[in-house]
Amino acid sequence: MAAAPASAAGRAPVSAPIPARVWVAYAGLALLLALLPWLVGGVLGLGNAWLRTLNFAVLYVMLALGLNIVVGFAGLLDLGYIAFYAVGAYMYALLASPHFGLHLPAWAILPAGAALAGLFGVILGAPTLRLRGDYLAIVTLGFGEIVRIFLNNLNAPVNITNGPQGVSGIDPLAFFGVSLAKPVVVAGITLLPLAATYYVFLLLALGVVFVTLRLENSRIGRAWVAIREDEVAAKACGIDTRNIKLLAFAMGASFGGVAGGLFAGFQAFVSPESFSLMESVMVLCMVVLGGMGHIPGVILGAVLLSLLPEAFRYAAVPVQKYLFGHVVVDPESLRMLLFGLALILVMLYRPAGLWPSPLRKRELKRSGP
Repeated sequence: MAAAPASAAGRAPVSAPIPARVWVAYAGLALLLALLPWLVGGVLGLGNAWLRTLNFAVLYVMLALGLNIVVGFAGLLDLGYIAFYAVGAYMYALLASPHFGLHLPAWAILPAGAALAGLFGVILGAPTLRLRGDYLAIVTLGFGEIVRIFLNNLNAPVNITNGPQGVSGIDPLAFFGVSLAKPVVVAGITLLPLAATYYVFLLLALGVVFVTLRLENSRIGRAWVAIREDEVAAKACGIDTRNIKLLAFAMGASFGGVAGGLFAGFQAFVSPESFSLMESVMVLCMVVLGGMGHIPGVILGAVLLSLLPEAFRYAAVPVQKYLFGHVVVDPESLRMLLFGLALILVMLYRPAGLWPSPLRKRELKRSGP
């Protein structure tokens, strides 16, 4: 007897082919990212200051993607995320500087910093499992301030962090014997230190993007979204909300720890002042501005909020001199004023962010008038 043909319902779904225009867009974006240091430093003539800003923008992309796991995917408001950045930075600073006489390699310290930051994420998440909304925000804010104050005061009776003076003389980032503090020759092309650092940061940021995309489409990612939408319903469906929440804190914190280690090796100096509450608020603004839970939107928000304040700073003096003949408002004050005004306008006219996820757009449409 002949076997019956398989029904359409029993067949495995066939994914639609990616349109050619999408591949062209990916290729153009890859080419732009590869040529960006030459465009910024050479063609546009913006100099090393903007190359450094570009490197910091890539670091903020990693931080924003890590916070997006906690805030965007799991819906847990975290105002102390910069503490994990500080843990990774001080881990690298203490193990690769004359402070303790240790000079361990970067490839060993960065994973250790990620693991330690993930452990701190679990320590933060464990007592906050029953908290939501404003209460969770207050507890995480306090945790971030506790870490900063500890770093500021752990110089007596035993000097561990060198207190408010910070840790200096940190070894530059080096991988496989190649130091990023010196020009690097690759395939006959000489890369200056800032350009070489950019490519290393970009490679690690792409790795973070890949991991985040895989998490978003996994069972764990769907569990995070279920908790964000309705924790009671998610628990009734059999999701272990306790462990899933702790995993969100740990994964987000580990990305912050990696970014902190890269920051310490790049700056060659860390101090508690670099990890203030304003930094946590800035990273949270990147997630909200770009579009919570949407990875491309979060990347866009991180890039914009990293570059726009510097653009406002550099443009403040020449524009005022052109309009008024002299400087009326201090550039730093005007920079933050314009920055805050831009955020207000975006939240008024794009409440879901500049590039929201399709799900978030549908939610806002349903809840609208």
